[in-house]
Amino acid sequence: MSDQREPPWLTSLVAHEPKAPYMAPYMAYLLLLMLNDVFPTSLRWLAILLHIALASYVTWLFRHHLPPLGRPHWILAIVVGLIAAWGWVAGQHAVNGVVIAGHDLGGWLPFYPGSAKPYNPHVDYGDGAAFWVYVSAKITRACTIVPIVEEIFWRGFILRAFVNWDRFEKVPWGQFAWRAMIGSALISVIQHPANWIVSIGCWLLFNALFYWKKSLLCLMITHAVTNLALYIYVVRAGDWQFW
Repeated sequence: MSDQREPPWLTSLVAHEPKAPYMAPYMAYLLLLMLNDVFPTSLRWLAILLHIALASYVTWLFRHHLPPLGRPHWILAIVVGLIAAWGWVAGQHAVNGVVIAGHDLGGWLPFYPGSAKPYNPHVDYGDGAAFWVYVSAKITRACTIVPIVEEIFWRGFILRAFVNWDRFEKVPWGQFAWRAMIGSALISVIQHPANWIVSIGCWLLFNALFYWKKSLLCLMITHAVTNLALYIYVVRAGDWQFW
């Protein structure tokens, strides 16, 4: 469904490419990460807020082309979100230092470019107001736009694309398929190369919840709770490998 007030180019884009409403917000979010390199370190909080605003705007543009998001299932979403955050931390610590075939399971994703370098914001911002402004901005992003664009992309699109890439929109919301359940979890490691083992487990959990409740809104809340709990732990414990 389209809105007569929306730009004609957007209506035309969606008509020619039904994947756009699901992919564009996520792609815009990723591209706008470059704002971190444009602003000086002292203004990185401003880059994050601008990132939230622009990515939110792109998502809002496509709002009329998304199916109903479903019910929130608040209690279940909060419980599963907390379990996922606990599993992310406990799982990562469990595999750190475990070496199989010469690869540390807790290290950087094998064959992935780059390396894991935990960032401690105290180094750049000290312990005062500048630190808390930056941390608050990053947590806000992790609990707002991140769950929205990622759930639209991963649960709303990728799970169905594994079933039928060319006609994904014809796949019913939450239709179960093992190749989608496992395949999406495996490719999630590209997004989390420093925590790739626990990423697989988290995605399996999120996928299972979506297949059960068939509610994207529930998953957005779950994802937000997971990120909030995880970042609160990181700041309180100083365990910056998860930042």
